[in-house]
Amino acid sequence: MTSSRFLPLFVLAVSVCALATAYVAQYGFGLRPCSLCLTQRVPFAVAGILALIALLRPLSWQRALMALAGLAFLINAGIAVYHVGVEQKWWDSTCAASQSGAVNLNDLSALMSKPAEARCDEPAWQWHGITMAALNIVFSGGLALVVLAALPRKGRR
Repeated sequence: MTSSRFLPLFVLAVSVCALATAYVAQYGFGLRPCSLCLTQRVPFAVAGILALIALLRPLSWQRALMALAGLAFLINAGIAVYHVGVEQKWWDSTCAASQSGAVNLNDLSALMSKPAEARCDEPAWQWHGITMAALNIVFSGGLALVVLAALPRKGRR
C-alpha cells in the first residue's frame, strides 16, 4: 500500500466505523434516533463513498475527493452543533413530529400502531450531560481538521 492511499482508506474506515457505531446503538442497545440523528449519518455515508471513489479512481482525483470528504465532516460538525442547541433548548426545532388538532378514531388507531418517534430535544443517551450529538461535534470537527490538513499538496505525490 502506498502512502497516497492512506487518507482515503482512513476516511473510509472511520466512516464505516461511525455508521456501524450508530447502528449498534440503535439496534443493539435500543437507542432510537431522532431525525437530526439520522441526518448526522448522511455526511459519514457521503465521506465513505467519496473515499471509495478516491481509491478506485486515478490518483489525480484524490485531492478533490478528500477535500469534499473533509467538507462533509465539517458540515456534520455544524449539524451536531445545531442538534446540541436543540437538546439544550437554546432554540426550537420542528424535527420532532407532533400531532396537533383534532384526531378522528381512524387516525388514532393508525397513530397507536406506529412506534413513537424520538424527539430531537430529548437525548437518547448522555454521560454526565454529554450527549452523542455533543460527542459528534468533537469527532466530526476533528476529522474535518485531520482530513483537510492531510490533503496532499499540489505537485507532491
